[in-house]
Amino acid sequence: MLSHSDPAAARAQLRSGVVTRVIDGDTVWVKPTTRSPGAKAGEILKVRIVGIDAPEICQPGGPQALAALRGHVLGQTVTLTSPPSRSQDDYGRVLATIDKQGEDVGRWMVQRGQAWSYSYRRNPGPYAAEQAQARAAGVGLFAQRSPENPRNFRKRHGSCYS
Repeated sequence: MLSHSDPAAARAQLRSGVVTRVIDGDTVWVKPTTRSPGAKAGEILKVRIVGIDAPEICQPGGPQALAALRGHVLGQTVTLTSPPSRSQDDYGRVLATIDKQGEDVGRWMVQRGQAWSYSYRRNPGPYAAEQAQARAAGVGLFAQRSPENPRNFRKRHGSCYS
């Protein structure tokens, strides 16, 4: 959870709601339980889980990642924490970590080998240790001989949704 002594965390946007739909292994729809200032009644938030990159739905491991996330959060009340630096991605989705009853859902996905820790340049991402453990244990997508990082898959094949 957030620490009140951390100024950046204090500026992070917190919301809670119920997961109404799971699109793939790193994107869900959440119906807020309380309205944010400026929000429309009945608004559904499209949320991209920060810190992970799950296989594309048309990529090996994609349907399994979808099923894992769906089974874990669909219909559940969750808390969203958007980073103060960037609250939406280029597709208009809310960027947030998802907490389910004190559990970091992104970490849960990576620990089970259903997603990669989202790396950028030389930064291995927030769940690099969990990814290394999942890879060593050969769980989830790491049971494949040579699992392909979703970023590389998208570069070679484009989006599954186009």
